[in-house]
Amino acid sequence: MPKIVDHEERRAELAEAVWRVIDRDGVDGVSIRSVAAEAGWSPGALRHYFATRAELLAFACEEVIARVTARVSAPRRDQDVRRAVREILLETMPVDAQRTTEASVAFSFLALGLSDPHLAEVQRAHFDAMHELCRQLVDLLAAERLLAPDAAPPQTLARRLHALVDGLSIQRLARHLSAHEMTAQLDAYLNELMRTSNKQPT
Repeated sequence: MPKIVDHEERRAELAEAVWRVIDRDGVDGVSIRSVAAEAGWSPGALRHYFATRAELLAFACEEVIARVTARVSAPRRDQDVRRAVREILLETMPVDAQRTTEASVAFSFLALGLSDPHLAEVQRAHFDAMHELCRQLVDLLAAERLLAPDAAPPQTLARRLHALVDGLSIQRLARHLSAHEMTAQLDAYLNELMRTSNKQPT
């Protein structure tokens, strides 16, 4: 009986190979040949799925977005809204090896998108998804009456939160901040946003 090939599984396998190459060699190290070698495939076999480097990179970034979206959308047992907001934001930030790789892939498209319209669309999708998440989290805090009385309008707060999360993530990827320092800065902003104590949520 012929072997049934799970094409989605094989595409996901290639995406993970791209992530490993980016994590080790940077985005400039990504090519059809390097990813094929990383995945243990022949370049010809890889081209059955992705004809160009740009297609391969775009899919790898789309897979990162899908993976992070699935995590932040998962039901949470903790009913404390403050803790939930913090945990959701940390799912998008480079606090451990897996999330560092994901962030590295996502932010690598900032430069690539300047010269490739298709990759620019993928990068924009990542930006829009993150902004929408921040907007939803601010709206949740507002609905629960957890925002400080003198807080700015929700739309402004969402933009600030998005800028902070992206900025901290980039500084962490550049090794200007440790994971602990990055998290502490996020906690400080959330405490200010909600006018809570200086203790991080527990």
